[in-house]
Amino acid sequence: MDLLNKIFIAPFVDMVAAPDFLMQVLWEGLVSGVLYSLIALGFVLIFRSSRIFNFAQGIMVVFAALTLVGLHEMGVPAWISVALTLAVMFGLAVSIERIVLRPLVGQPDIILFMATIGITLFLIGLGEIIFGGENKQMITSELGIPTGDIVLEPFGGLLILQHIDITAVLVAAALVVSLLLFLNKTRMGRAIRALGDDHQAALSVGISLQTIWVLVWFIAGIIALVTGIAWGSRAGVSFALEVIAYKALPVLMLGGLESIQGAIIGGLMIGMLEKMFEIYWGAPLLGGNTESWFAYVLALVVLLFRPQGLFGEKIIERV
Repeated sequence: MDLLNKIFIAPFVDMVAAPDFLMQVLWEGLVSGVLYSLIALGFVLIFRSSRIFNFAQGIMVVFAALTLVGLHEMGVPAWISVALTLAVMFGLAVSIERIVLRPLVGQPDIILFMATIGITLFLIGLGEIIFGGENKQMITSELGIPTGDIVLEPFGGLLILQHIDITAVLVAAALVVSLLLFLNKTRMGRAIRALGDDHQAALSVGISLQTIWVLVWFIAGIIALVTGIAWGSRAGVSFALEVIAYKALPVLMLGGLESIQGAIIGGLMIGMLEKMFEIYWGAPLLGGNTESWFAYVLALVVLLFRPQGLFGEKIIERV
């Protein structure tokens, strides 16, 4: 009976008894979820346009953040460092398309996936050679990101909102809205969507595969930079950020590998649910540290009942 109480009754009693603490938990989960969604968007865009599962998206987050910090350490002003980092990510996109992807056109999907693993290992080695392996501090104040907090008192309690987290949520939301407008309202955006819907039909009407590949890898680079700045401001810049980036994998399994909507909603769901589970169930029942695996278990449960994810299209094959 005590176990059942801890599972089905006590957590909800705690939520009602301390609604301000519940709001704090949900806020922190929301911030994490927004960043998970951003990383997942990078995966989805590349997969939709090329059918390549980009294993390198995690290290791209680290490489972009390290490049930004490294340039600033060399004496380059903060916002010029941002512009130069974007130029580096564009050069990386062009290089990947020319050197890696173009020669592998028509090869099995597993070959392309293995190529992205090779890109990951190359960027890890390159990053360590250029920037070293030690932890670095994100140039938060130099970029004008506020570092204070806002203290609220909902329900007579206490709710603390860090300015860094608020900025991350607002910037991420603006980036997502801009990306959706780009995909739905511009010619190149519609070309990306067309390529994702039907490769052969898109190529037959003159859409350049090479151009789209460079574009989506560059967009993934922009997403990686924004994510790297946000995560780096919270936890520092190191190769450990790559592990955080792989939280996007259960987001993709939950939302669907080709669904932009699924990447956004799935990220928010996982961010908030894993935080709530950690506080109200994980710590009392399992001693904590459930955030490292909860998202993967949740995604696995969803896949058992809906293999294409919550927002993926169900594939029907007729024979």
